Amino acid sequence: MSEPRGGVRLRRGRVLGILAERPGALELEVEVEGERAPALAYPELVGPVAQGDAVILNTTAVALGLGTGGFHLVVAVEGGPPTELAHDGRVLKARYTPSQVAVPTVEETHRDALEASAGLAGTPVVCSPLHSMIAPAAAGAKAAGAERIVYVMTDGASLAGGFSRLAPRLRDEGLLAGWITCGQAFGGELEAVTIWSALVAAVEVLSADVVLVADGPGNLGTDTTWGVSALTSGHALNAAAAVGGRPVAPLRLSFTEERERHRGVSHHTITILERICVPGMNVAVPVLEADERDVVWNALRARGLEDRHQLVETDGRPGLAELERRGVEVESMGRTPRDDPAFFLAAGAGGVLAARMAAGSREWRERAK
Repeated sequence: MSEPRGGVRLRRGRVLGILAERPGALELEVEVEGERAPALAYPELVGPVAQGDAVILNTTAVALGLGTGGFHLVVAVEGGPPTELAHDGRVLKARYTPSQVAVPTVEETHRDALEASAGLAGTPVVCSPLHSMIAPAAAGAKAAGAERIVYVMTDGASLAGGFSRLAPRLRDEGLLAGWITCGQAFGGELEAVTIWSALVAAVEVLSADVVLVADGPGNLGTDTTWGVSALTSGHALNAAAAVGGRPVAPLRLSFTEERERHRGVSHHTITILERICVPGMNVAVPVLEADERDVVWNALRARGLEDRHQLVETDGRPGLAELERRGVEVESMGRTPRDDPAFFLAAGAGGVLAARMAAGSREWRERAK
C-alpha cells in the first residue's frame, strides 16, 4: 500500500539523547528510518521530551534539502503525559494549526502602559532584513553607547523563538536587554500581538533606548522580486515611523556572494528602500575601502535613494570589535566577518548609527529639563 500524500512528511523515531538545551528548544539526536539524525523539539508545543521517548517527526524540510539547519522537528511524543496551560494568557499563536500555542501578551499584561503611551518618542529602530544581522547591530549599538537594546522578532521566518541560537547568546552576553516575539512568532521573553505593540512595549516595558527588528532564522527566498520574506523589514521601517520611532535601515551587502543579485547592494535592499518603505528613512551606509565604497554609493545614487532617504556613512567596525571582545562568533549563510566583512560591517553600522541617534536624544532631553 502506498503512503498517503500530503504537504508534510511524517516519520516515527526514537530519542537517543539530548545534545543541547536553550530557552524554548531542545536539540536532540534521534534514530529515524534506521539512521541517526539531529532533531529539534519545542517543549512548549510538545511537552517534555526525554531520552528513549518515541516521537513523531516532521522530516519535510530535511527531505527537501531546505534550511532548517538539518533538523527534523518533533511533532509529538508518543504516550507522553497530559500537559496543562501554565498561565492565563488567551492569545493563540501559530493559530489554527495543530501546534497552536497560548501565550500571555503585553496587550494583556501591560495594557495600561501601552494604552497610555505617546509612542516611541524618537527611539531609533534598526530594521534588518536577516536574522544574522542582529548580532553586529546589537554590538555596534552597545559599542557606541546604547544602554538598553531590545530585539523584536517578527514572524516572516521561524515562528519559534527557540529556533534561534543567536538571540539567547546575545542576551547572555549582555548585548540584548530583552527579546519580544510578535505576530505569529512566539517564545520571546515577552509576547506581542503586532509589531506596533511590540515596538511600544520595547520602550514602555523594557526601557529600550535602541530597538532591533528582524525575522527569526530561516528567511524564505524564491529568486523573484517580491517573493522573499526579507522584504518585510520594509514594513517594519514603516511601523517604526508610525509609532514615533526613528527608523534605521542597514544595507544588505556582500562582495563574496556568488549570486549576482546579492553582490554589492542586494536587490532586496534596493526594493525595500525604493518601493516599500516611505521616504525619509535613516540609511546606514558602512565605511568601506575605495572600490567597494564606490560600488555601494553608485548603486544607491542610481536609484535616486540619496534624494529619497537620509544616507549616513557610518563606521561599522566598532560592532565587529565588540563581538570579538566578547567572544561572540557570528556567521551568515556559512560566512564569517573574515569571509565577508562588508556584510557584517553594514549591520554594525546600523547599530552604531542608532546608538548615536539615541545619545543625541538623551542630550536633547537633558538640556530641555
